[in-house]
This record gives sequence, C-alpha cells and structure tokens, in this order.
Amino acid sequence: MLRFVETVRITDGKPLNLSYHNQRMNATRAHFFPDSVPLSLGQPLSQLPATLGKVKCHIVYADTLMGITCSPYIRRPITSLRCVVANSVSYAYKWEDRSVLDALHGQRGLADEVLIVRNGLITDTSFSNVALYDGQQWFTPAHPLLKGTKRGSLIDAGQLAECEIRVIDLPHFQSISLINAMLDLGDTVIDISQVF
Repeated sequence: MLRFVETVRITDGKPLNLSYHNQRMNATRAHFFPDSVPLSLGQPLSQLPATLGKVKCHIVYADTLMGITCSPYIRRPITSLRCVVANSVSYAYKWEDRSVLDALHGQRGLADEVLIVRNGLITDTSFSNVALYDGQQWFTPAHPLLKGTKRGSLIDAGQLAECEIRVIDLPHFQSISLINAMLDLGDTVIDISQVF
C-alpha cells in the first residue's frame, strides 16, 4: 500500500504551518488517490492532549489518515556535511518508506549528515531542505528533492530566494542552514568550510 507522512511541529499546543501541510498532503492524495476528498489536519491535531514546548507529530496517511504519533522534539547536533552524488534519486513525495534517503545518509562517512547533489546541483540533506547565506541574503536550491513546508513558508514570506546552486558555487557562500518543519532558519547553521 502507498503510504505517506507529514511531520507537523506543535509548539505550546499550537500546530505550525498547517495550511502548507494540508496543501502538500492533499496534493499527494489527489495524485495517488484521485477520488479522495480533501482532508484537514486541524481537527485531528486539535484532539491531542495539550502540551508545552516543541512536539514532533508524525502523521501517516494514504487515501485516509492512518495514524498520528507525537513525541518531544530533540534536535540532533549537526556540524558537518558530506556531499554525496545521487543523480537518479527522486523524492518528490514524502513517502513513509525512506530507504532511499537512509541509504544516502549511510554514505556520510565522518560527517554528521549528507548534502545530496543531483546532476551537479545542491538539493537537500537526508531529512531537510537547505538554505545558503552569502553574507547578505539566504538562498535555497530551486530544485530540491522535496518541496518542504518550512521552505515554502519562508519563500512566501520573502526570507528565502530560490536559485540553482551548483556544488562549485559553495565557496561563494558563508554558511548553510538546515530547515524543515521542526527546524527554523538559523537553528542549525554549518560553516561552509565544514561542507566537503
């Protein structure tokens, strides 16, 4: 069975970026299950027990919602990235099966995480989109593996600009920030010298 996931951040009981999650989930469902009726995550998430702090909710779905699990969010320290070439990798939908990404993550060597390169262009890490800072502005790859909800909200807010970023362009940037539903721009920033 085709199964997909959304990861929603809940901070002090409030789900964040819910409209972006609903949009991506329903676009995925419309593609794979054309007869499905659009769903909203607001109602099921509102029934969760009230929490304080940052909580990670993992939502599994197919044509219907299949399950929600939540846990306190613990950010893992990442200070280095290894560029890994994967020209044929495709992850346009957020599949529950992450075996392709897990295999790439296994190629990180002594680095904390991988930076996936497709046809000479920077894309994502195995679990996040990226933003690169040139000393004046933040940029994000125009062709990520997955169009993340945080990435979309930052572009819409004018905080990120899309552009093609080649591996050979990396020395023109000062740092790289990992972004996803749980990580804000600037939460995990890596000096460009630690990308190899």
